[in-house]
Amino acid sequence: MSAAHVLLGVGGGIAAYKLAYLTSRLVQQGHQVRVAMTPAATEFVGALTFEGLTGRKAILTTTQVDPDGGVPHIDAARWAQVLVVAPATAGLLHKLAAGAADDPVSLLALTCRCPVLVCPAMNDAMWLAAPVQQNCEKLRARGWQFLGPVQGHLAEGYDAIGRMVEPDEILSRALALAAAS
Repeated sequence: MSAAHVLLGVGGGIAAYKLAYLTSRLVQQGHQVRVAMTPAATEFVGALTFEGLTGRKAILTTTQVDPDGGVPHIDAARWAQVLVVAPATAGLLHKLAAGAADDPVSLLALTCRCPVLVCPAMNDAMWLAAPVQQNCEKLRARGWQFLGPVQGHLAEGYDAIGRMVEPDEILSRALALAAAS
């Protein structure tokens, strides 16, 4: 497979640390990666982590202009072969379903024309809540694909549904979607 163009939209959940591993694996395999982060995501993992792994500036604002003069929410959206949104928290799923564009991840989700892979991660009570499930159905109706969540150990200290799938699963599905686009 030729090098894929993977756009990662990192949400603000504890599982955000797993996206650094995913980014590293993608780059090691020769794929090109660009990372966008919600403001909450930067509270869990620093933008410099992703910039060091990818060699590209992270997209941190909706008004960002890259050093080369490019506008990332336009350029990255055109460039991407797949957009991966992870961890997709309850709040981020709500914003995506509503079509909000007030952070880099939700803005890119509106402007990307490539396949979108959503990887939810949240507390089991949130995941099972009717509004979250309704938001997921809205996104599925748009053709977005979901991977997870799975049963496993949650940050709250017990096992339940809501754990984000592991990075290698995301890598495999993202590359399959990129190859098909």
